[in-house]
Amino acid sequence: MKLNYKLGILLIITFFSNNITNAQAPAIEWQKSLGGTGIDNASSIIKTTDGGYVIAGNSQSNNGDVTGNHGSDDFWIVKINSDGGVIEWQKSLGGTNIEYANSIIQTTDGGFIVAGSSLSNNGDVTGNHGSGDIWLVKLSSTGTIQWQKSLGGSSFDWATSIKQTTDGGFIVAGCTQSTNGDVTGNHGFIDYWIVKLNSDGGVIEWKKTLGGTGDDRATSIIQSTDGGYVVAGYCETNNGDVTGNQGIKDYWIIKLSSAGVIQWKRCLGGTHVDLAYSIKQTSDGGFIVAGHAFSSDGDVIGNDGGTDFWIVKLNSDASVIEWQKSLGGTEADLAYSINQTTDGGYIITGASNSNDGDVTGHHGIQMPKATFFDYWVLKLNSTGTIQWQKSLGGITDDYATSIIQATDGGYIVVGSSNSNDGDVTGNHGNYDYWIVKLSPENLSTSSFNQNTTFSLFPNPTKEKLTLKLDSYTQNQEITITDILGKTIHNQKLEGLSTSINTSNFEKGIYFLNLIDGNQKTTQKFIVE
Repeated sequence: MKLNYKLGILLIITFFSNNITNAQAPAIEWQKSLGGTGIDNASSIIKTTDGGYVIAGNSQSNNGDVTGNHGSDDFWIVKINSDGGVIEWQKSLGGTNIEYANSIIQTTDGGFIVAGSSLSNNGDVTGNHGSGDIWLVKLSSTGTIQWQKSLGGSSFDWATSIKQTTDGGFIVAGCTQSTNGDVTGNHGFIDYWIVKLNSDGGVIEWKKTLGGTGDDRATSIIQSTDGGYVVAGYCETNNGDVTGNQGIKDYWIIKLSSAGVIQWKRCLGGTHVDLAYSIKQTSDGGFIVAGHAFSSDGDVIGNDGGTDFWIVKLNSDASVIEWQKSLGGTEADLAYSINQTTDGGYIITGASNSNDGDVTGHHGIQMPKATFFDYWVLKLNSTGTIQWQKSLGGITDDYATSIIQATDGGYIVVGSSNSNDGDVTGNHGNYDYWIVKLSPENLSTSSFNQNTTFSLFPNPTKEKLTLKLDSYTQNQEITITDILGKTIHNQKLEGLSTSINTSNFEKGIYFLNLIDGNQKTTQKFIVE
């Protein structure tokens, strides 16, 4: 059952238009602090095929939850179960110098690959070219190192984003200051550096330095549906590969072919500093970009003051800005992660020290010259309208860096917290990884008469769903529709309790409709 998400979005908006822009923010289902007494900063979280999660970042600790630190900052990779209650394994990876992990993915063999930077040339790290290199580590499903690779030259080089490609290899986006070693063609100072590797990391299939004479940094890469690659980041220059820069720094979006040839590029922003951090391809073939903008001119409209989350929806070749949104308050609002959700909208997270404008519920201490940050989570519909927002944290600094939609339709957000109050418990000292699970959104069914109430369990389900009624008549029946509104199942009721076989349903969101004469009551459920 393949879903057309665009049509599904339209149907959901039609069904629930009276409620969608006033949705209540979901509650915290669970939260977890992970770390030790040192500084532990999480950068990326992913869902794993077994229903759990893996978090990547860096740790200075060697106590609490952290073991095996090699000295200074290590990559720290943590596998947790589905409710965050159990650390299934954790790994400190690195040498005696500094390592920062910025991106992790699960690979098709069930293992993981982590990308970041390393200044070491001992411990787990070999082949460093001098100063800092891009460091890639391939792990098994249980965290055992299968291979590692240092990429770069004698200056500083670091990876910000990695994806597995359709041919089984890997595409890495990062930045380089080098002009030797693995790096050629640097335009001056810092360039985007894009590297395509084969499946075991042993062969550089191609590499590209992209930029001008200034500070140009790649932050996020995806493989597009045509087999090429789209890179987001920001540019300081207006020479070399860069054209159209409108100010100090612009979002810079580049489309590469599968062989690394530039197909198109686009600068987005105004006359101030505008930094892109996350890009995804959308279900309509376009792209959504998240970052933060200090500008209030050029492409940037509606800045609330200070730095805002700036979300830009582009068409398939970035020639058209379909919509853009500046979101935040009068202080600093910094977006780092965006994903499209199953309803066709967007979930975004970052850090905010505002408590006005679009932002409410800030926990941080307000001071004359400084305000502490909260996680700020924002849900938009498909056209960029705010559906809900939520501030998460305590009275000191809490920075969110990554957000994904969970299997049950809720959300998992990760970052770093220095708090141990408010929403945060269990901090081990200094900054910890802080993982927050938000419950699924409850799609409103207020347009339906609900004289008969029922419950569904388990929800999410896999093979069987049970419906329990508070009252039963022989006129009642049920239908199940998918996100498109297409009826995929009809069934008569069996009394106050009815069993529904869902073993042949594909994973996704469904709606069970209880029909009683001319009355209909609807509840959402998820098959995982």
